[in-house]
Amino acid sequence: METYTEYHLNPQQFSFLSGFQDYWQEIRDEFTNFMNQASQEELSLAYEVMGPKSKTIKTKGEKKYSAFGVLFQGKFIEAYIKEHQITYPDRDTDEAAAKVLGLREKYFPILSKAITQVNLSNDDLIRNVYFGTFHPGLDIKLHVNYNPHMNRGYLGLIVPEGDVAMKICHDKFYWQEGEFMILDHSYPHCPHNYTDFDRTVLIVDFFKTDKPREEVSQFEQELVTQRMLENPYSLGVFGKSDRVKPEDFIKYGLVHQLEWDKALGSS
Repeated sequence: METYTEYHLNPQQFSFLSGFQDYWQEIRDEFTNFMNQASQEELSLAYEVMGPKSKTIKTKGEKKYSAFGVLFQGKFIEAYIKEHQITYPDRDTDEAAAKVLGLREKYFPILSKAITQVNLSNDDLIRNVYFGTFHPGLDIKLHVNYNPHMNRGYLGLIVPEGDVAMKICHDKFYWQEGEFMILDHSYPHCPHNYTDFDRTVLIVDFFKTDKPREEVSQFEQELVTQRMLENPYSLGVFGKSDRVKPEDFIKYGLVHQLEWDKALGSS
């Protein structure tokens, strides 16, 4: 019997997630088809424009995490880019929006349809949807995702056997293909991938259902406004508030991670 806590939640209490889980194989196939068939220009577009960037969350060494997605703060990526008038070194706002719209419609029609259907039936409950890949050897430093208005769902798409897991507080959880893991990421956590293979999940952020919608919507608006000022390429997902305090590293037995900061020359 699975044990659930205030930060590890039972997926069955969020019935709307079936709108993604029922199509997990098709969504996985859309991802693998894109990775295998997309041109270099399309791949660059996905990771440079459609992927949220963090200036706060750090990894150990050169091992990487990559992400790109189609929905941010309740809006499809092309609408989000236009709303915030995001510009890029090699393309303006309108060009970027047009190109990501074409890529989304070409490669991710099933995922896009699933998002639309779930949000139509649940008053735009779904806020962010993106693919997250842990490459072999990845080790991410302890952090929080300061989103107390949302929960984060991970739908396992490609999960290798072995030690690829999420440590949150004093617990360690493993992803499973075709199943959701639901976490409250406002608690300190640090994931890793100690296998020789990529791990890819579909990340689905959604408003907490036990809080008034007006309250969480207002909080999101204020938080995203600040994050976009700090870093427009965060797409409102990451911000300076994602840092944890030094005492958190001690509390969770991760004192060694403080040495990573020193090695990286940060305070």
